[in-house]
Amino acid sequence: MGCGTSIAIENQTRPSETAMKAAILIQRWYRRYVAHLEMRRRYTWNIFQSIEYAGEQDQLQLSSFFSFMLDNVTQMNGNGPDLISHLLDSVVDPLTEEVRQLKYEQIVVSESYSGPRLSFPLSVTDTNALLSAFKEEQTLHGKYVLQLLYETKKFLKQMPNVIYLSTSYAKEITICGDLHGSLDDLLLIFYKNGLPSAENPYIFNGDFVDRGKKSTEIIIILFAFLLLYPDHMHLNRGNHEDHIMNLRYGFTKEVMQKYKTHGREILQLLQDVFSLLPLATVIDNKVLIVHGGISDKTDLDFLSTVERHKVKSALRLPKRSTDHLNVRSCSRSSSRHSRRSRMDSPCSSGRSSRASRRRKKHSTKQGSCSSSSSSSSSSSSVCSPRVSSRNTPRRPPPSPSLPSPTDVLQVPFLDSFVSLEPPEPPREELEWQQVVDILWSDPKNQNGCSLNSFRGGGCYFGPDVTQALLQKHDLCLLIRSHECKQEGYELCHNGQVITIFSASNYYEEGSNRGAYIKLGPELVPRFFQYQVSRSTRKLTLHQRVRVAEGSALRALKEKLYAQRSELMAAFQQYDIDNTGRISTSEWAQVVESVLRLDLPWRTLRPRLARLSADGNVEYGSCFEDISPGEPIPPVTPNLAETLYRYRTDLEIIFNIIDKDHSGQISIEEFRQTWKLFTSHLGVAVNDQTIDDMARSIDFNKDGSIDFNEFLEAFRVVHKLDVKEQQQG
Repeated sequence: MGCGTSIAIENQTRPSETAMKAAILIQRWYRRYVAHLEMRRRYTWNIFQSIEYAGEQDQLQLSSFFSFMLDNVTQMNGNGPDLISHLLDSVVDPLTEEVRQLKYEQIVVSESYSGPRLSFPLSVTDTNALLSAFKEEQTLHGKYVLQLLYETKKFLKQMPNVIYLSTSYAKEITICGDLHGSLDDLLLIFYKNGLPSAENPYIFNGDFVDRGKKSTEIIIILFAFLLLYPDHMHLNRGNHEDHIMNLRYGFTKEVMQKYKTHGREILQLLQDVFSLLPLATVIDNKVLIVHGGISDKTDLDFLSTVERHKVKSALRLPKRSTDHLNVRSCSRSSSRHSRRSRMDSPCSSGRSSRASRRRKKHSTKQGSCSSSSSSSSSSSSVCSPRVSSRNTPRRPPPSPSLPSPTDVLQVPFLDSFVSLEPPEPPREELEWQQVVDILWSDPKNQNGCSLNSFRGGGCYFGPDVTQALLQKHDLCLLIRSHECKQEGYELCHNGQVITIFSASNYYEEGSNRGAYIKLGPELVPRFFQYQVSRSTRKLTLHQRVRVAEGSALRALKEKLYAQRSELMAAFQQYDIDNTGRISTSEWAQVVESVLRLDLPWRTLRPRLARLSADGNVEYGSCFEDISPGEPIPPVTPNLAETLYRYRTDLEIIFNIIDKDHSGQISIEEFRQTWKLFTSHLGVAVNDQTIDDMARSIDFNKDGSIDFNEFLEAFRVVHKLDVKEQQQG
């Protein structure tokens, strides 16, 4: 009887074969489910990043176009575009430092103002008051902002380009990456890690502003702690501490909205402050911290001698006089064939020798972009206007760089082409190139140093470039920021390069974590992750991925719609019988050749276009979820599509012309805007069309135009959103 009981118990404890099979099936299903979610998460990330870098390419090209016009057009025809020089060129303030300080002190603060009132030199009470006020959504009065920036400027003037720190004076140093206007992330860092102090030093590695809505509050807090603890609070410059970048990515608009009375003064003072921020920090002579990265031409000794205050914008080539240049111009009409050759020939990057460039002389004279062999790897070409071609896939636009040392450089502008014969680059341009590489470069896994054509500025540097720089300066580690990472940080180049990014939810709620590094005397980095979250904690992993994926696909569909004509023309080249269908591989090839976003189009196809019964792609379905807004009557469909595509560029030009940021410009300024815009894009729009547009949007016939309403007519509409609004 005992034996029988033992056998029964053994049978009960042994899992049945059916249960085991069920467990295996569940395990396989779950693994497939997680793998599928990971695939969606990765391509969502790739979409966000590709679109972000494409926007930076557009900004760099627009800035280069303006730079050429400012530096050359005025000297050549005597009546250059003064309308944009007031913002793209630094303003020379005739006031002395003493008069300026007195002027700020005399600004009256009304008794109704309930925010913090600062007194200089600052105290802990002042910084605490600022933190409390910003948590309560209060705005610091313009008087105190101007005084704070003035004191910050005075302090930064005394600082070197490269700051040298030692961990022997503190237990650990905290290093933070990009914040991009996310005040919640900064406050969370302070909550978790403590406020800056003599016992708790910080390094903030650039990109404090743009994109987020609280950039003003962030720089006020950082500059206040910088003045309070000058030996324990350190700020490196990022590529967004740049007044031209701020035009596109929101900081300029934010300042003008929050400070309508003193906004222009604040922006002008910020130009000086940003240009005076240090470029690098070195800890214990072993750890180098820069915002972007390095190139094979980066030299810390040379960087230490750069006159950084002259680089108001890394997007603005240093001014070069044309008096000593051999200038030849020819009419646009006689150069039509030359322009076609230029657009069909790729831009060459700047690593070849001068002899090889001479061998390519005939290509250069046809207009191909080339860069200086003596410059660093971020060199490429002076940008030329974009031309939309149905037959030619869009090439990544060139980045701002040194002019080519080739025999002739042809640059098109408003009404003619100009051929320049540039001399050897002067020291000022070599200094500028060092700054560009430091602020804009990214690491890559392959050896070597090459043009960063994907982002549009700086270079890609490989493990060998990192190793060479570290050995040259007896360093062991490079810490940089500049790139959003899903976990907030990433190691590469055999652990010798660390990327740190401190703005969580950068692309979308739940898209990424933020992180910071703590570095002690042993120089072993410790990583701390976090995520500012009000709603994502309540969501499942599947829900978080779905929200981010939806946002990314919306942005991608807008990109597809903006290139609709070009895409349709390319699709139809494969669709000989005009069936409306092509193979998946042909569809993917066309989309990549036009958009140049380097995305997994085959994987994305089910989210973007449907298949027909025969398994081919119905390419017209790419555009079904998007519809245009209400266009202005004089605008032709082709011109409307151009406006959809380059809406942000046009908005930047409008904002540059709108000196008081009122949102209103005169009809004459509207005409000037269009001349700049159409010459930048190479789009032919006659004066009658421009006049008709101006009259149609001058609603109250007062001679001024609300350009925000004008731009709103060229915003695409997602049909799904319209349905949801109607159902709501």
